[in-house]
Amino acid sequence: MKFGKLDHPPEALDWRLPASPVGYGWSDVQPQRSAGSEAMDSSAPVPVVRAGGTMWTIKPWRGIVYPEKDPQRTWPGHYGRQFGTLEFNATHYRIHPADRMAEWASHMPEDFRFCPKFPQIITHYRRFKNCDGPTDDFIAGLLALGPHLGPSFVQLPPHFAPKHADAMVDYLKAWPRALKVAVEFRHPEWFEGGAQAESVWSLLRELGMGAVISDTAGRRDALHMRITAPFVLVRFGGYEGHASDRERLRQWAEHIASWAREGLQEFHMLVHQPDSVHTPETCRQFAALVKEHAGLHVQAPVDVGTSPAASLFD
Repeated sequence: MKFGKLDHPPEALDWRLPASPVGYGWSDVQPQRSAGSEAMDSSAPVPVVRAGGTMWTIKPWRGIVYPEKDPQRTWPGHYGRQFGTLEFNATHYRIHPADRMAEWASHMPEDFRFCPKFPQIITHYRRFKNCDGPTDDFIAGLLALGPHLGPSFVQLPPHFAPKHADAMVDYLKAWPRALKVAVEFRHPEWFEGGAQAESVWSLLRELGMGAVISDTAGRRDALHMRITAPFVLVRFGGYEGHASDRERLRQWAEHIASWAREGLQEFHMLVHQPDSVHTPETCRQFAALVKEHAGLHVQAPVDVGTSPAASLFD
């Protein structure tokens, strides 16, 4: 994630997570009205917290996350056993056929979830206009993931301001409610409280759609903490084990502990590290902190170089 990423973590930056703006905390969120959704009250199930990276084709993971001698074609399955989620960027650059999506899903264990990024032909090139064909093809691929489909997300271009939102609004209103979706805003005006922006924020809450939270050093405005749905996607830009990584992860774990009592159903920590080399360790650290502060289990990688393969792949 290059968005908001600095060459070096600023030592003097205030890394604290802000509170949710008035009107966008958990008490204001309505349950998502789709098949199988639960009311957000004391009877709601324990939330599911997942962590993962952005791809499985990371060669430096060989012998650490993946068995040394296993061929690359086996890596999707190994990834699924090691992590709980994936920011599925492959769908942004190409709409893959349903059989290919089903093949990827077939490698994954029961609890694994994909978080597919919307195709750029919809979000960037056609800007939500005349998208019936690509949308139908994209949805066919999403459905082919079956129970492994998590929330998809729309990543808006950095220059996509609230004044450009009319076509997107119509598009979101027509999106099937049974398919969870979140929107990642990037233009600064989305966070400044203008009337056009606020009308879209209200629409997300009305439709039960999420708003991706970007935790990145150079754009703290994108750390908006607006809760518009009972599921949360966080895109975390890390600095390869810098002390700020752990501090931010700790705060997220504390927020999860609080949100679990208030109606959180699903949380995805989507980790971005330079070249993804440090992603497994970041996920391990996050899992330990969520266990410590929220008492919840998060699937995290086991180092296959020091742990018996049988315990990992039974």
